[in-house]
Amino acid sequence: MTSERQAATDAGPIDLAGDDAVLPFSVEPLDVRGRVVYLGDTVDAILQRHAYPPAVSRLLGEAIVLTALLGTSLKFEGRFILQTQTNGPVSMLVVDFETPDAIRACAKFKDEAVAEAVAAGRASPSELLGTGTLAMTIDQGRHMNRYQGVVALDGGSLEDVAHQYFAQSEQIPTRVRLAVGEVLERRAGETPSHAWRAGGLIVQFLPESPERMRKPDLHPGDVPEDVDLPSGEEDDAWVEAQVLVDTIKDVELTDPAMAAERLLIRLFHERGVRVFDPTPLHDRCRCSHERVGEMLRGFSADDIDHMTVNGEIEVTCEFCNSTYHFDPAEFEGASDGDDRP
Repeated sequence: MTSERQAATDAGPIDLAGDDAVLPFSVEPLDVRGRVVYLGDTVDAILQRHAYPPAVSRLLGEAIVLTALLGTSLKFEGRFILQTQTNGPVSMLVVDFETPDAIRACAKFKDEAVAEAVAAGRASPSELLGTGTLAMTIDQGRHMNRYQGVVALDGGSLEDVAHQYFAQSEQIPTRVRLAVGEVLERRAGETPSHAWRAGGLIVQFLPESPERMRKPDLHPGDVPEDVDLPSGEEDDAWVEAQVLVDTIKDVELTDPAMAAERLLIRLFHERGVRVFDPTPLHDRCRCSHERVGEMLRGFSADDIDHMTVNGEIEVTCEFCNSTYHFDPAEFEGASDGDDRP
């Protein structure tokens, strides 16, 4: 039986999900379901570890929020991977979510190109990404087929791309809001400290009648006058839900004093909103000395020789910056490279 918690009014008591947790919710009068997340220590740990330029950190933060919202919807053990490949100053973003609660992320970018874009005032997410593709991959394990959806990045934001992905791949009316911000914490007797925060919300229109979701994609052309065609107008309930979501300000998704439940009450108090048990999130990498060693055993002897510097092999994880050291002798008799993972 699904555990539920009824959101209280502003005057009543409420059990808050807190930071670093994805909170599912539903607004039954509008046939809307969704999830909201506030990230504090989790996103801060990831972004501070990498020490990227602020513009890159904000962009990666948005990708982390989007991955958290989508990855926590998985109902099975597996991974959800979001990856961009583009021609902009930030050529790649990778966010890896492993059920039930582990998330990691990294970015690749050109320092000079990012610096030039920032100096020229061209550091919006769409300008940093440029054009290319965004892939969303669901991996259910080695014995199951992967599912991958790919959409074009052609100058839009990650919010825009998410809308396009759901319209094309899932055909579910979807609205997404993402925000990343910096806060300066001041405590008595301590030096002020900088921290990253991020938040986001996704809502989807899921009426019992699928006909309410459908809109004609093309003009019907010449058809008989007695044929009834869909009007193409969006359902009133979905229009209302979108209007409400569009009132969300970035600061409401990054303010440490805000909470997921309070945001939902502000948005949907007239209709009534039901919240479910939150899913916690943790900054946790999948790498280990054993896993890296297994990867190295898939390389050829010639590759192992080229990796060896000063009598050892050093491998640094791009996600968590952990460094692992190996004796090349461990990989004597390595494969010829044909079975490389």
